[in-house]
Amino acid sequence: MEEDDEEDYMSDLFINLRQDVRPGLPMVRRMKEAIQKEEKQKEANEKNRQKSIKEQEKERRDLVLKSALGNENKGFALLQKMGYKSGQALGKSGEGIVEPIPLNIKTGRSGLGHEELKKRKAEEKLENYRQKLHMKKQANEQAADQFRIRFKNKQEERKLEGDLRKSQRACQQLDMQKDISVPKETWYWLEPEDEDKKDEEDKEDESTSSDLSVSEKLHALTAYLREEHFYCIWCGTTYEDSEDLSSNCPGDSAADHD
Repeated sequence: MEEDDEEDYMSDLFINLRQDVRPGLPMVRRMKEAIQKEEKQKEANEKNRQKSIKEQEKERRDLVLKSALGNENKGFALLQKMGYKSGQALGKSGEGIVEPIPLNIKTGRSGLGHEELKKRKAEEKLENYRQKLHMKKQANEQAADQFRIRFKNKQEERKLEGDLRKSQRACQQLDMQKDISVPKETWYWLEPEDEDKKDEEDKEDESTSSDLSVSEKLHALTAYLREEHFYCIWCGTTYEDSEDLSSNCPGDSAADHD
């Protein structure tokens, strides 16, 4: 019958065919087999490899050092005759060592003390590196502090320049109200922006004629405003007289008005 002729999809043949035709599966199997073969070859090479003389000496030495002393050892036999028992500490009262002093076997060709010298040089190198890091950190901190100081001074200088311009503007207005056409000092008033600028030589002469700093100019100008016009730049108020100014104004500086 037709149903008997059809292949059973659950049969082993059908499953094997399905497995064989999956893409990439033969490649994966070949890779696994190659890796396993390589590992086996490495194990066989390691077993068949002839050990060097140094390796053989090390193995024999480690084997001897791990084994305890027996009666065939003359030194151990003498100790036993003197009453020593295996596992017992040395000394009359048993306060000595139990195990023999370990051997420090030197296998390199360097002279005695070379390892200590090498260790000391490494420690000195590490200490120098730490000192360099510490000095670098201090230098960075100092640079940051200097930058903050410069920034703060610059801000304070800008504030003083703004207060000076404010005082110059007030001085010019108050002087003109009293029909004063020429300022007491050239820098008491603001220079007009629309006026033609003078030559560079004239500017240099003006700058050299006044050697006062911004803070000194501000102090002098505020004192002039208080004495001449009874005006306090910090209060923004014109008082009636000097008595009214001294009694109602906190002081002649910005700090007094904070």
